[in-house]
Amino acid sequence: MKTLFVSRETDPRETRTALTPEVARKFTALGLRVQVESGSGSKADLPDELYREAGAEIITDRESALAGADIVMRVRKPDAAELPRLKPGSLHLSFLDPFNEKDLLGKLAAAKVNAVSLEMIPRTTLAQKMDALSSQANLAGYAAVLLAANRMSKILPMMMTPAGTLSPARFFIIGVGVAGLQAIATAKRLGARVEAFDTRPVVEEQVKSLGAKFVKVDLGDTGQTDQGYAQELTPEQMDKQRQGMAKACAQADVVITTAKLFGRPAPKIITADILSQMKSGSIIVDLAVETGGNVEGAVHGQEVTTANGVRIIGHENIEGYYAQHASQMLASNLHHFLEHFWDAEAGDFQYRLDDDILKGCLLTKDGEIIHEKFKDS
Repeated sequence: MKTLFVSRETDPRETRTALTPEVARKFTALGLRVQVESGSGSKADLPDELYREAGAEIITDRESALAGADIVMRVRKPDAAELPRLKPGSLHLSFLDPFNEKDLLGKLAAAKVNAVSLEMIPRTTLAQKMDALSSQANLAGYAAVLLAANRMSKILPMMMTPAGTLSPARFFIIGVGVAGLQAIATAKRLGARVEAFDTRPVVEEQVKSLGAKFVKVDLGDTGQTDQGYAQELTPEQMDKQRQGMAKACAQADVVITTAKLFGRPAPKIITADILSQMKSGSIIVDLAVETGGNVEGAVHGQEVTTANGVRIIGHENIEGYYAQHASQMLASNLHHFLEHFWDAEAGDFQYRLDDDILKGCLLTKDGEIIHEKFKDS
């Protein structure tokens, strides 16, 4: 019987866990021996007892569990010091930030660990239920709206009162990917007036279907990658984009920026000039702050206020703001991934390297970096 071990997150900012009790039951049904490090789910309000009831073993000896596990799951990348303790040939699944962690990939290969990077799971129809980036971005978009609503000095919906009419709050969403679409839908449900912008004209209909207004800026030739991400703009296109967005930002009570370029620093969209035109008390939530930020002056993990009273929120780990549901979605993604490659008769994970899903996200195997994007770096 193969052993799956879920380690407790060591980063103090991380609230999520890679396994919920419900999904632990599903793994035991696959024939896996499931071990969970004590306290793994505590920040998501998932006590050890719930895992025991689901058939998992609660482990306090982390080093022994790492050394004996055939499969190791966690949310964030492993500490480099832990890698020599992992069992050679074991499968490791987590977010690895591979474009910025090339040394870590080398160490995973040296430890003969077969490492899957959750960021690299292809965005295809078949892999949709395994797409951890999208599931977490969905919650980030929702959390951004609630975070802004709790910091505003206004309410979101229009309200008729004996003292007069309160106008609805104005939201401007920049970037209409998974996070942006959820932010639009959430703000609309709460009664706000919503505008949105994206460099990809193809998303205009999606914006309108949610009841929001699409802000058009003529940028010339733009599009998206085969993974659905916006293509990087030229400096001239970036200037046109900023000019076109300045008016919407000046009118907005809340701006939410979601523009990330996979594997590259986030583009600076909101400049000091745009900030200077915004209203005192307006709020910006920068969802790209962990990769450099879309907003000039945004600070990872902090809220800063400009000279003219604009509050810029650079929340740490906003994907884990609602830790239990974030963990539920992530654990489900991991279960679907493992189940897809699980051979019930053999009771083992099958490395089908001709499968486009595995080819896209398996970075190291048998002591080598095998992914085309990283093996020569």
